[in-house]
Amino acid sequence: MDLYISGAAVTPFGKFPGRTIPELATEAVDAAIADAGCEPGEIGFAAFGNAASSMITGQAMIQGQLALLDGQLAGAQIVNVENACASSSTAVQLAMMAVRSGQCDTALAVGAEKLSHPDKTRAFAALGAAVDVTVLDPDASERNSVFMNLYAAEARRYLAETGAPVESLAHAAATVRFHGSRNPKAQYREAYMPEEILASRMIDDPLTLLMCSPIGDGAAAVVVTNRRPAADAVAIRGAALRSARRQEGGGLVTRVTELAFAEAGLRPSDVDVVELHDAAASAALVILEEMGIVGQGEAWKLAMDGQLRFDGAVPVNPSGGLISRGHPVGATGCAQLVELVDQLRGRCGDRQVPNARIAAAQNAGGAVTLDDPYTAAVCAVTVLERR
Repeated sequence: MDLYISGAAVTPFGKFPGRTIPELATEAVDAAIADAGCEPGEIGFAAFGNAASSMITGQAMIQGQLALLDGQLAGAQIVNVENACASSSTAVQLAMMAVRSGQCDTALAVGAEKLSHPDKTRAFAALGAAVDVTVLDPDASERNSVFMNLYAAEARRYLAETGAPVESLAHAAATVRFHGSRNPKAQYREAYMPEEILASRMIDDPLTLLMCSPIGDGAAAVVVTNRRPAADAVAIRGAALRSARRQEGGGLVTRVTELAFAEAGLRPSDVDVVELHDAAASAALVILEEMGIVGQGEAWKLAMDGQLRFDGAVPVNPSGGLISRGHPVGATGCAQLVELVDQLRGRCGDRQVPNARIAAAQNAGGAVTLDDPYTAAVCAVTVLERR
């Protein structure tokens, strides 16, 4: 069965003290339904992705029912999804399952998150809960980001194994900062030179502040259907979601990528544009190689040469990625797909990837081991095609 994304929308990402998750979710859902050109009653299933509300606000169990209570999907079949940073990617998988099973012809996935809070330690503690807490220093997650420590260790290993200079990380960050400066919905819209990025405050050597993703709020939604749109059809060619095995390290990303591209009947090298989980600048380089989009030890060279820009040979995160667009974790997976749908439809203005036809999104979350290389808990890869 052919599946399509007929509607896609994202709210601005940022820190919005006066906005609630229901407000953010409703904005994204209403815009996605309008983009799809369908009636709310046609949506037979809705999956709501959220990772941290239970720890940030104390609201658990019925987040989706509350978030959509006063919107167009009130009374619909709503399922809540909590799956770390891959929560809304998982929601998309469930929406696809609902359509493929014949339960409905059209389903919706939405991710919404509000990480900003007057007490900043709450967000660190919530994110720290996405690891095995039995092996975690109980105070560490309230002092800093456990994941930035993991990404820093990964960055040190990548630089050592490939011989890449630390400047390559700054170039990778400068690329997505540049992209974010052209995205009106990005949390941070300032472009920086690599030298400025290197000179920013050190978080965990070699990662500086401007190489790391921020905490923020936002929502994104996509409409999945088996009805081919009359125009601007974006087909879901392949999709895979898997959990980790112990000590799998980066093998999880490779394994899930292979499954998604096998279903699509394509190769990673066929991709014209990719949105990947660059919670730190080094992660973009590592993931590009783990996915097989570029060869081992090649990503840093492309970053240094400016080839990861939207107009380069391997366009990466033209949205600004997690570093610049932002990372309200429960919304990130859907936000990646919104960007790719917009790219394939030619709706991205001055960050438009030329002639984009094949796109891929990679979204991961959590960690089941804290060793180096650490092992993410879950990974999702989705392959799209403009038809």
